Amino acid sequence: MDYLENLIADLDQKIAQAKQLAQDPEMAEMAQEEIKKLEEEKSALVKPAASPEQSLNSRDIIIEIRGAAGGEEAKLWGQDLLRTYSRFAQAQGWRVTPEGPLAIKISGRGVYGKLKYESGVHRVQRVPVTESSGRVHTSTATVAVLPELEDVDIHIDPADIQEDFYRSGGHGGQNVNKVSSAVRLTHKPSGLVVTCQEERDQPKNRAKAMEKLRQLLWEAEQNRQLAEMSADRRAQVGTGMRNEKIRTYNFLQDRVTDHRLDQNFHNLEKIMEGDLEEIIKSLTDKFGAI
Repeated sequence: MDYLENLIADLDQKIAQAKQLAQDPEMAEMAQEEIKKLEEEKSALVKPAASPEQSLNSRDIIIEIRGAAGGEEAKLWGQDLLRTYSRFAQAQGWRVTPEGPLAIKISGRGVYGKLKYESGVHRVQRVPVTESSGRVHTSTATVAVLPELEDVDIHIDPADIQEDFYRSGGHGGQNVNKVSSAVRLTHKPSGLVVTCQEERDQPKNRAKAMEKLRQLLWEAEQNRQLAEMSADRRAQVGTGMRNEKIRTYNFLQDRVTDHRLDQNFHNLEKIMEGDLEEIIKSLTDKFGAI
């Protein structure tokens, strides 16, 4: 909020200066146009805004998945989940863009509002394709659903950032490897470090790294607020924490159990093909007003 107040104070100062210029007959017309423009900018900042949650619901998202317990099977499970979310997004008419080995960006109308309750630990019980004896394994993967954020949402002081540039590794051709296009940002107050080397262009990598840093800082703040809630309220909200087990996928019993809803959903094969609508509707019906 301090950042927004600074913007408004700066506009007030410019409006006052323009009004002084308007007293000069030769400058009056130009000054009045400037005053009108500045007051429109100020009005856009101070108008009644939607709640932060409502504002975020319309944002695009990054889904980031990490294999957790279960070794190689956990990584395979993470890939399966990513494919499920990609299929669901495509069925909604949203755009899916790869953002890394186990990360995608989903762009479209109301994306975060629909998928925000997918954050957490997803547990699978199945016989892995690599298992020759037919033994059932239990593995987990963590899903993080992070809305795209703006500087007004999470303001980062440039003085708090240490920037390092280096040559990208891996595939991408000679240019990627010879030019210092990769970016590492260190947020000194929190100790968070993010890197980006996906683009050939250093400014694009820096912009992506800043977006990722805002998302991590936002996520940390959400988790801090949730941790401060009472146990009853925390249980009611039941969303957003990476370490919270939210769902179990039992392939042998053809069943998905959402633990927050205490509800089972069947036809697991269809669900894994992206048919998440029933689960998502049940979650938004229960938690949507929170």
